[in-house]
Amino acid sequence: MGAKLQGQVAVVSGGLGDIGRAISLELARCGADVAICDLHSSAEAHPLLSNIGALERRGLYGQVDVTNDRQVSDWLDAVHTELGLPTLVIPNAAIVTVVPILSVDSVTWRRELSVNLDGTFFLASAAARKLVRHMSPGRIVFVGSWAADHVHLQIPTYCVAKAGLRMLVKCMAAELASRGILVNEVAPGFVDAGLAARFMEADPLERERSQRQVPTGKLIEPKDVARQVVHLCDPENCHITGATVLMDGGLSLFGSARMELP
Repeated sequence: MGAKLQGQVAVVSGGLGDIGRAISLELARCGADVAICDLHSSAEAHPLLSNIGALERRGLYGQVDVTNDRQVSDWLDAVHTELGLPTLVIPNAAIVTVVPILSVDSVTWRRELSVNLDGTFFLASAAARKLVRHMSPGRIVFVGSWAADHVHLQIPTYCVAKAGLRMLVKCMAAELASRGILVNEVAPGFVDAGLAARFMEADPLERERSQRQVPTGKLIEPKDVARQVVHLCDPENCHITGATVLMDGGLSLFGSARMELP
């Protein structure tokens, strides 16, 4: 069991999704105590909290709507009280709606931007203010997507939100660097999880098509994303900020306007 994050407290939004679970467990394996939030009931968090406890780390769960800035702020206060000052901040909560641009209605547009962009801002900014008040260094690692730079015809709102997230990373990184708070993004390509995994389970040919489109011929596992997040959280990683770690197996070398999944 690693200890490079010993003494750190991590917060992970969307912690009960496939990628969020993997990130939470990897942070715990490396020595951090981990607080998770999601929309699900506390009962659904018990297995993950048990796994964190089995790694001899403390875990905490909060049922939080990240689009509500007051709920986010109150949750961070509770984490501070129960576990300590959050020093590793992972805005991960996201949703995606498969619908082309001319069929996107105002409700879909607003909801997706609220979760994917507003929610990430609320968590990152509230946590950053805490770190600044306590004169503490920290790491903020956003989970973005290669879709921030490439058109995906069936998920345009998601693309727009992730593009906005990328600029948020840069703006926050520039503001916070002098305070020892480093801000970065991990941007996966085709992850074998979430919506993409459901598509591939329903249609085995979709898995083959996806793999063929990736130059390396491999889909990304949630644990692969988690390892990159932890790499950027490592205290010894003290020079990278405002950066995007693109882990897409070479997809962006060619790009495609017809990709349907993030």
